[in-house]
Amino acid sequence: MTDLSASPAAAPVRASSSLLTLDARVRRRNAAEARFRGYGFAAILLALLALVWLLYSIFSAGLPAFRQTVIQIPVTLDAAQLDKAGNRNPDEMAKASTVTYGKVLSEALKAAVAQNGIVIEGLDDKEIAGMLSQEAPAMLRRDVLANPALLGQTITFQAYATGRVDGYYKGRVTLDSATRDSNVTPEQLHLADALKEKGLLSTSFNSGFLTMPDASDKRPEAAGLGIAILGSAYMMVVVLVLSLPIGVAASIYLEEFAPKNRWTDLIEVNIANLAAVPSIVFGILGLAIFINMAGLPQSAPIVGGLVLTLMTLPRIIIPTRAALKAVPPSIRDAALGVGASKMQSIFHHVLPLAAPGILTGMIIGLAQALGETAPLLLIGMVAFVREFPAAPPSGLFDPAAALPVQVYNWTQRGDPGFVERASGAIIVLLVFLLIMNTLAIILRRRFERRW
Repeated sequence: MTDLSASPAAAPVRASSSLLTLDARVRRRNAAEARFRGYGFAAILLALLALVWLLYSIFSAGLPAFRQTVIQIPVTLDAAQLDKAGNRNPDEMAKASTVTYGKVLSEALKAAVAQNGIVIEGLDDKEIAGMLSQEAPAMLRRDVLANPALLGQTITFQAYATGRVDGYYKGRVTLDSATRDSNVTPEQLHLADALKEKGLLSTSFNSGFLTMPDASDKRPEAAGLGIAILGSAYMMVVVLVLSLPIGVAASIYLEEFAPKNRWTDLIEVNIANLAAVPSIVFGILGLAIFINMAGLPQSAPIVGGLVLTLMTLPRIIIPTRAALKAVPPSIRDAALGVGASKMQSIFHHVLPLAAPGILTGMIIGLAQALGETAPLLLIGMVAFVREFPAAPPSGLFDPAAALPVQVYNWTQRGDPGFVERASGAIIVLLVFLLIMNTLAIILRRRFERRW
């Protein structure tokens, strides 16, 4: 046998690989992809659960603030007590203080209890009078001074019940806790049940929560958001009037006209840095410049608006520049090609196409400014304010509050009624933010153009 006659050893046959064949490597890749999808789904689910829990905790604690317990009392407005001069002159009638009106309400409530045959063992006259909020005499006094013709009549007056009685029907106060509470007694709660059975006590929508000013620590049931809502509105007007033209003009110059050199690069870097500066720094700046140097009044919407304008400008300039940059260069070239000037090409063609992004950035910037608290605390907007500011422009210099600051203020008070009010104020703030973000979406779709 020769070497030629010897058959060579058969070569090993390699398994053919195919994309249709699931080998071990493909299985590992598919498993890794499935795990990644699972992680993403779990993260989204966790985020949604956290959001639902947050909203549930806010709404469950805040919705009771929109309902108020009132006691309907037949009150005889004796002119001999409330208008001793008998001239029906509001200036002379104003001499009757809230103490006088408080006595009138107390006697009226005692008479109503007796007329309805309500007998509670251990209940004295002082506890009956203590069912009424300290705000009730002031409310009755305002009504009589606004309409002197009520004197001599018997009216049905809806007086606020005290915060403890109101909390009794909202689950914050129980008969057991009343035995350890110096502000309410179990007998008063029994009286409240008896008045409710007779139709003299009810719980209804509390419009005063949105319209009345803040109240003292002893009157949580009378605390409202009226001044805070008006103060926030004034500040947003200042921010809108100042930040929109300045921010858009700065963006147009930097994006369309400014030369590209080290100075413009320095400006762009500083704008980006200012957008990341903590808001409390702007509060310190506003305190130093607008109050200490310029002498503007503390706790005034004009100062809050100026501080929020400084904070909002970088957050408007950045998205506005991005919107301008998103417009294709061919739009500019086509406008210049048909004889338009640089200014005409920008204002007639580029700006209308960039309007959706500009408006969206503006509204989101305003929404962020609406929820800021730290800079407003430094300029004194945490002060207790009872008088509504006047109409603009003079009202911009009057003391006022703001919604986020009012939330902070109420959370610092000890009465549980103020915690309920704080959660209700958060709901109002969330509604405003939802409206502003919805408006941004509508404007974006309304002005959006295709090219």
